[in-house]
Amino acid sequence: MIEEYWRTFCKKHGIDVHTPYSAWSFGSNDEEADQLADLVNRKIKTATTSAYELYDKDESVAQVGEYNIILNSSDTPVCVIQTKVVEIIPYNLISAEHAYHEGEGDRSYSYWRKVHDEFFTAAYQQEEKQFYPQAPMVCELFEKIE
Repeated sequence: MIEEYWRTFCKKHGIDVHTPYSAWSFGSNDEEADQLADLVNRKIKTATTSAYELYDKDESVAQVGEYNIILNSSDTPVCVIQTKVVEIIPYNLISAEHAYHEGEGDRSYSYWRKVHDEFFTAAYQQEEKQFYPQAPMVCELFEKIE
C-alpha cells in the first residue's frame, strides 16, 4: 500500500519513483498518530522536534529536501511532506514560533513545553538517560506536498 501510494505520488508530481523516502507516524501511541497525522494533513502541523541523542547509530537526522509519507495508526498513508529546514538547537532555546508550527493543543509555548517536557523525560528514561534543558534537539520544518 505504501509503495503504491509513493508511485502514484511520484507520477502525479513528476518525481523519479526511485527518489528515497521514509514512511512513519508521529506520536507514541495510536491516538497521537491519528491526531498528529490529521494536523499535518490539514497543514496545521508544519514542524516537529526529536531528541538528537536518542537517534540510534544507524538512523540519520532529517535532511532538507527529503520526502516522508505520514502514516496513521493503521499504517495507512495520509499525506506526503517534504523537509524544508533542519536545525539542531538546545531544548531550552527552542522558540515559541517553532512550538506554534508544531500545531498541537492551543499552539502556545507553555502547552508545547509541558507536553514535550513529559515526552522527552519519558523517552530519555526509556533509554536509561536523564533529560536535561540543554539537550540537543533536531527541529524540522516541513511542507505538506500532497
